[in-house]
Formats: sequence, C-alpha cells, structure tokens
Amino acid sequence: MRRRRWIVFLGLAALIVTADQLSKLWIDANFALASPYAVPGTAQPTPVIGDLVRIAKTYNSGGIFGLFGQSAPVLALASTFVIALIFVYHAREGTRSHWLLSVALGFLLGGAVGNLIDRLRLGAVIDFVDTGIGTFRWYTFNVADSAISTAIVLFIVMTLIGDRLAGQREAVTT
Repeated sequence: MRRRRWIVFLGLAALIVTADQLSKLWIDANFALASPYAVPGTAQPTPVIGDLVRIAKTYNSGGIFGLFGQSAPVLALASTFVIALIFVYHAREGTRSHWLLSVALGFLLGGAVGNLIDRLRLGAVIDFVDTGIGTFRWYTFNVADSAISTAIVLFIVMTLIGDRLAGQREAVTT
C-alpha cells in the first residue's frame, strides 16, 4: 500500500512537471510577449476560445498573482523549502491517510517543482493562460499553477468530508 502511494505521489508530480515544462517551452518558442490588456509594445493575446480563453505569454518574476515583485531568488529558496516539506509530509501522512492526500500532494509537488524550474532557469515563471470576459480578466497562469490550485481544492474537499474519508480508510484497513 505504501509503495502504491509513493508511485501515485511521484507519478502525478512527474506528469505535471513534464506537462508544465513542455507547454512552457512550446509557448515560449511560438508566441510573443502579450498583455491581457492593451499595453503598448506587447502583442495582442491569441484567442483560443474567443475572448474567454486566450494565450498571453508573460514572465512573472514575482509570486502567485504577481505578488512580491522582483523576488524570484527568494521565491526559489522558499519553493525548495516547501518541496522538502511536501516530501516529509507525504512520508509521514500521505502513506497512511486517505489516498486522496497522496493525489493532492502529488499535484502540489508537481506545481511547485514546475515553477521552481522556471525560476532557476529564467529568473521568472512563464505564465500564458489568460481567461476572462472583456476587460474582466483573471490572473494569467500556467499548468503548474493549475496543479497547485487543484491541490488546494482537494485539501478543502478533504477538510470538508474528512470524517467520511477516515471512515473509508478504516473500512479498507480492517
């Protein structure tokens, strides 16, 4: 059982890192810098699903939602610490808790590693998915960010229905 949890955890993380890095390499090679808003000197976003989903390649040297400005080195160091904590937490809890925890931690690890690779390689994270309607736009994001967001949703679900998950775990182990 423990071995399967590690396979799920590391397999999901590897899948996410691969999808994240391949998508970023493709976007970086095939699209010009673009702003979701009309900014002089940048290209217009490329529509994917009309105005709802567009490709707008940007380099984010800050943190989530562009917070913390030009702090890629500090964020890279923090990411390394978080990655270590994810491994430790999975070793302690992921292998004996509900399997959904291994899935959530795999998503979280894959997202953290994907963005860390960009920070180390480029000094910024490549973001490119632009969603919204008209001038109301969400923050531009990437595959790694999506994986981190998915992990957060899974953690919330586990918190809300954790007692039912614990009951399933006990039924399986007995």
